[in-house]
This record gives sequence, structure tokens and C-alpha cells, in this order.
Amino acid sequence: MSERYAERGVDEKAPDVGELTPPDRTLMGPGPSDVHPRVYRAMMAPVVGYLDDFYVEVMDDVQAGLRYLFRTDNEHTFAVTGTGSAAMETAFGNLVEPGETVLVPDNGYFGDRMGQVAERAGGDVVTVDAPWGEPLDPAAVEAAFDEHQPTVFGFVHGETSTGVQQANVDELTDIAHTHDAYVVGDTVASLGGAPFHTDEWGVDVVYSGSQKCLSAPPGASPITFSERAVEKIRSRESQPRSWYLDFDGVWEYWGDERNYHHTGPISTMYALRESLRLVSEEGIAEMWDRHERVAGALKAGVEAMGLSLNVAPDYWLPTPNPVTVPDGVDDGVVIERLMDEHGIEIVGGLGALAGEIFRVGCMGHSARPGKVTQFVSAFGSVLADEGAAVDVEAGAGAVARALGGDE
Repeated sequence: MSERYAERGVDEKAPDVGELTPPDRTLMGPGPSDVHPRVYRAMMAPVVGYLDDFYVEVMDDVQAGLRYLFRTDNEHTFAVTGTGSAAMETAFGNLVEPGETVLVPDNGYFGDRMGQVAERAGGDVVTVDAPWGEPLDPAAVEAAFDEHQPTVFGFVHGETSTGVQQANVDELTDIAHTHDAYVVGDTVASLGGAPFHTDEWGVDVVYSGSQKCLSAPPGASPITFSERAVEKIRSRESQPRSWYLDFDGVWEYWGDERNYHHTGPISTMYALRESLRLVSEEGIAEMWDRHERVAGALKAGVEAMGLSLNVAPDYWLPTPNPVTVPDGVDDGVVIERLMDEHGIEIVGGLGALAGEIFRVGCMGHSARPGKVTQFVSAFGSVLADEGAAVDVEAGAGAVARALGGDE
């Protein structure tokens, strides 16, 4: 060891860190999902500077791809450097001023998180009620608006904790706009996996994540702002409380000026760009169809085994499927055995549904026939071993019939 540093008390023994060898998992939980091989390859491309002309072109490509994905013409469409929760905070932290009333749902874990984020932005948070496992009723939203007169309303399009898809989004936005309120939509678990029409439905701010239906790693989270929302943000009486997620600061980097705000995550953005190329090549409508078809096979398989999904068919979201835990079965043991014996990751329920459901993802590169076939077979085998009354062969047959020979 160098005498120069030894005399300063630097520890001579460095940590013994071995070579990085991650296990090869099949990711069938609520996220992240499997990363597409082309996305992995894109991440291996050489890193350039965050204002290099090449990287600026990458950012332009990402914006164009996100507009296609969001179904919007919004100019202010970009990717937040962070996970979906950072995008949530970007939405509420910029749109909400201290003292404003914010209406959020209480029918799932991430509706509750919306409220926490809005409260930290200074908002006065009120809720619209619905049971976990059901969407918001437009009549209840209307009543909440009449009672509280919020200026900002948030909804979760695909609630990761329950597997519920919010219906009647256009009705909810009409109610909000009639009351001169702004609408924020959470599509972290649904964007790319279920139809969403930002402009047609009149949603003012929409955010998502990269690690679910987009087959990319977490860290670059899509977001889009309507001009109406941008006007509200730019007429704020006080600055947003977050410097890092300040809309105008970030837009200096993503907009025409391209001024430094923070160091862009070069490799992560390469990944998002490639994932958006995959979306464009497949076609957004075809991507929605694939998720519904493959998840439909998963649903058919678990139901044929004798299980059920904890969501009504009208509200079923194809991406995170809430499979009811059979009586007498320890969900934790099943989850652990699937991981240890089959290399398949699923997770249990959150909040009010803890211990009651398995959350089985069918998203992005994990939404493929072979993955679903593998999962249903392994899942049924473990459940039968744990004493559940399941018909494993019936489940496998139902999957095969639903897929119709697809590989």
C-alpha cells in the first residue's frame, strides 16, 4: 500500500467483490418485465456526452416515439430521469401549488401514493372512494368534485396493486374539465399494454415507466404535458419544491434550447429509444392486441386450473393479473418455490390485498406465448405440490387452445 495514504489511516483491506453474475430469471411479476435482447444491445453502445449532437438526436427520437406511444401531439413530451415514481412527482410537483385541492382515488396502492406526492407538493388532498379491485365510478367522481371543488384530479389507468383498468377515462376528464380542473393519468402499468388515448380523452398530464410494457430497464420514465397544463405550470405563484424535477428546468434540456440541466442517463436513454423502435415496428394497436391475447391465454389457463382472477372481466387489465390465492396455500411459499425451482418471479398482493392475490405480470417482452406456457405449467405444479385443488393439465390445455399454436 502507498505510504502516502497509509499514514492517513486509509484501510488497507479492500472489499472482496466477486464478478457480477446475475441469475437468469423469467420476470412475470408486476415489473420489471424481461428486457428485449435488442434493448440490451442498445445499452452496450458507446457513451457520448449528454449534449453531443448524436445524443441530442437520440433525445429527438425518444420524443417522437413517446408521442406515438401516448397517442398525442403534445410538444412537451419527454422522459424523466428516474423511475415511474419520479414521473409521478414531476406531474404533481409542477402542476400542484401549495393550498390547492387535489382529488385522488383510494382504490389502490398507487392512488394512495398520488395523494402522498400531492400532499408533499403542498396540496390539500381529498379522495374519491371505491373498493380495492374496482375502478372509479364517474358518478362518485362527479359527487367528489361537487363537494370538494378540486383544481387537480389524478386517476390510475392501470392499478398495479389490483389489476384493475380504469374505464370511462373520457367521462372522468369531461367531469374535471367542466369544473376547470386539470387531469393527471398514471399509466405506469398500462402504457403500451392497453389502449390509452391522451389527446382524444383530454388528459392534461400522463406519465409512465420504462420497465413494464416497454421491455426496457427502469430509469427513464415517459411523461407528456398538454399546453393547458404547461400554461398552468408557467403561471405558478411559487417555484416547484423540487429543483431536479422542475418542469422548466428539465424542459430547457429537452426543448429547443438543449441547455444543461442534469447529466442525461445516456445508456438508459439508448435503451428507451430502442424499445420505442420496437413499438413502432410492431404497431401500437398490434401491441395492445398482443398483450390482450397473451394475457388472455394466461387468464384462461389459471381459470381452467380452478383458480380465479380477483377482478371483474369488464375491468380486467391484461398487464398485472391478480390471481386469487387458493384456500390453505401460503402465497409466500409458492412465490419462493417458483423462483428457486423454476426461475420465475411473481409477487404477492399489496395493502388491502396482501396475502389474498398473486400478482402475475404479462408485460412487454414477458408477454409472449412461450413465457405464459412456461408459467402456467410451473405455477400449477407448485400449487398442486402445496395441496391446492388445481387441474394442471386442464390449465395447460386451456393455454394451448387460447394461443392457437403460437410459439
